[in-house]
Amino acid sequence: MKQMIKYILLLFFLFWSHQVFAQAQVLVVYHSETGNTQRMAQSVEKGVLAVEGVHVMMKPVEDVLEEDLIQADAIIVGSPVYNANVSPKISAFIASWPFEGQPLKDKIGAAFVTAGGISAGEEIVQMNILQSMLVFGMIVVGGPDWTQPFGASAVTGEPPFDVISPDEISDQFLEKGYQLGKRVAEITTKVSFK
Repeated sequence: MKQMIKYILLLFFLFWSHQVFAQAQVLVVYHSETGNTQRMAQSVEKGVLAVEGVHVMMKPVEDVLEEDLIQADAIIVGSPVYNANVSPKISAFIASWPFEGQPLKDKIGAAFVTAGGISAGEEIVQMNILQSMLVFGMIVVGGPDWTQPFGASAVTGEPPFDVISPDEISDQFLEKGYQLGKRVAEITTKVSFK
C-alpha cells in the first residue's frame, strides 16, 4: 500500500511540475531582404519576452521546420509587402504548412509587415496572412487597440519615415511590434494548450 501511495504521489508531482514549468511556446517567423522586417521581428520578440512564462523562438522563414510549427502554441508571421502581397518566400512557407489532421488548429496566430510607403498594402498583406491562418483553424489576434487591429506594420521608405538611417525603423513602429508580441504572449498564457 505504501508503494502505491508513493507511486501516486510521484505521478501527481510529475504532472504538477509539468504544468508549473511548461512554458507557452511562441514562434516568430519572418522574411527580410533589407533587414527592416527582421528589425520588426526583433521588436515582436521583445514584446513576447516581456511576458513571464513564455518561451520564444525567432527564425527567418528559410530556417523554420515543420516541427517548429507543430510545437508552437502561437505563430507570428512577418513579411515585407511586395506589390500589396506577402513576399514569395512567405507565400511558399504558408503553402507548405501541414494540413492533414489539422495540427495547427487552435494555435494563436498574428501578423506583422513592413512596407516602403504609406498605404502601400500593409493592411491587406496582414489580412492575407491572417486569412491563411484561419484556413488552418488558427485563432488570430491583432494588436492591443484600434490603432493596430490587424497586427503591426512599419513604413520605411516614405516621408517622414524615410529620414531614418538605413539600419533603423521609427520607434513608433517598433513599439507596435513590441505591443503585438506582448499581446500574443499574454493571450497564449491564458489559453491551455497542454
